[in-house]
Amino acid sequence: MNVESTKTKANQALKFCKAKNFNQDFCILIDMSLHSGVKRFIVWDFTKNKISNSFLVGHGCGENPWNNDYSKDNPKFSNVDGSHCSSLGKYKIGQRAHSDWGIGVKYVLHGLESTNNNAQKRFIVFHSWEVVSDEEVYPKGTPEGWGCPTISNNSFKIIDPLLKSSTKPVLMWIYK
Repeated sequence: MNVESTKTKANQALKFCKAKNFNQDFCILIDMSLHSGVKRFIVWDFTKNKISNSFLVGHGCGENPWNNDYSKDNPKFSNVDGSHCSSLGKYKIGQRAHSDWGIGVKYVLHGLESTNNNAQKRFIVFHSWEVVSDEEVYPKGTPEGWGCPTISNNSFKIIDPLLKSSTKPVLMWIYK
């Protein structure tokens, strides 16, 4: 991970959060240019101007069978329903709800750009998945799903209290 490029992205995220009245304590940055076997899900602490946590995160399998890692170093992205791809762009993390996956919790994602504005129609949500590792698995990749950003159950137990306690919308930015 390139810390300087992450700082640059975080500075852009903070400007966005200030302009849109989003949470200005932290945001989530997901760098899809990185191999899926390394920790590319970043919790950025705006108050300390540094990474407070990082996790593995899965992406969509596209035309490949799900629960494999065929596109671990070159994922495809799409906003088309049924593509089974992840979508790039900024998301507002919305309502906390029940999930059939992972620890039983999900967050609705609201795509804020033309590249991800079908997130709700596509049922793209943020959730945990028991097949995602807590530790880096490189050169293997993280199992791929149908487009949702997925982290391990233990990682989700770390991020869930932060999201639950936020009084303002939290930004999740998936970029390449």
